[in-house]
Amino acid sequence: MSGRFALAALAALIAGSCAAGSAASAPDAQEARDAQSLPPELAALVAQPQTGSFNPEASKDAEFFKDTPERFRPFVAVCNPWDEWDKPAPPFRIHGNTYYVGTCGIAAILIAGDEEHILLDSGTAAGAQVILANIQTLGFSTDDVSYLLHSHEHFDHIGGFSILASHTQARIVSSYSSEAVLTTGEAHRDDPQFGMHAPMEPVLVQRRVATGDSIETLSNGQIEHSVTAIETPGHSPGALSWQWQSCESDDCKMIVYADSLSPVSADDYRFSDHPEYLAAYREGLERLAYLDCDILLTPHPSHSRMLRRMRRGELIEPTACAYYAIGKNQDIERRLAAENETSDGD
Repeated sequence: MSGRFALAALAALIAGSCAAGSAASAPDAQEARDAQSLPPELAALVAQPQTGSFNPEASKDAEFFKDTPERFRPFVAVCNPWDEWDKPAPPFRIHGNTYYVGTCGIAAILIAGDEEHILLDSGTAAGAQVILANIQTLGFSTDDVSYLLHSHEHFDHIGGFSILASHTQARIVSSYSSEAVLTTGEAHRDDPQFGMHAPMEPVLVQRRVATGDSIETLSNGQIEHSVTAIETPGHSPGALSWQWQSCESDDCKMIVYADSLSPVSADDYRFSDHPEYLAAYREGLERLAYLDCDILLTPHPSHSRMLRRMRRGELIEPTACAYYAIGKNQDIERRLAAENETSDGD
């Protein structure tokens, strides 16, 4: 079944479901130990009872935080949807050994191990400094970052690779299509956004991966963590999504860091003029839609409504990957329709 029709079938299958996701439980003892304290003035505000109507866009008052697990509150307090790329954000534990260490506007994910860590994305060059500080704030050593992985090969997500490479022991991993971008700092000519971004500082790629390949870290000579690559081209030619399991005691969840996948391009680029690229785009969306996926994360947090889900205590949402893929496929269809209208007008 082609990606286009498989996603349509999946949309029909899950439409109307009342169980789109399981709400996260109230903070337990482990969450209390891991939670970061709110600033005193904000903590006092959250503790105050509120009455009357509430506009969540107007302020962040006690009602705004009433369903937010404690460990998420510092991030939700500081950051806003579609926030600035380099705005510093407090790090927090997502689930188990998985932590958010990025900025308010650009994600970076740390998978922490006893001996080795995996880091996904660097943000911009300025954002990389925030990431380094956040890793240390959590009590981890940057020297233990063994692998540096990417989502897609644009400067807002890999522009800080050279900085992180110089401050860690990380081996840089890329998709086969992204390798030339990382090693030269120049965008791929097949990228829909070619010509839109300034060059980046080149880095050395030490491993390449394709769909199904895994990056593994060890503890006492045994595999501790395994992160699996999924090729999801479209937003860029070499884009990757990643899947892994993260556990809190016996509570294990599958986490997916899914690429941006929005059909953004330079003004003169037409997706309809590139049928092979378009087919690969849809195939990647199909792969993503059918993944085992309890928690969805994305390079731009607002693509996956992360702040809203954190605030409502619903970061765990088993159908999120499917809905995300379906939504991005609909974006492509709208883009193709607009391109067709432009052609008809000419």
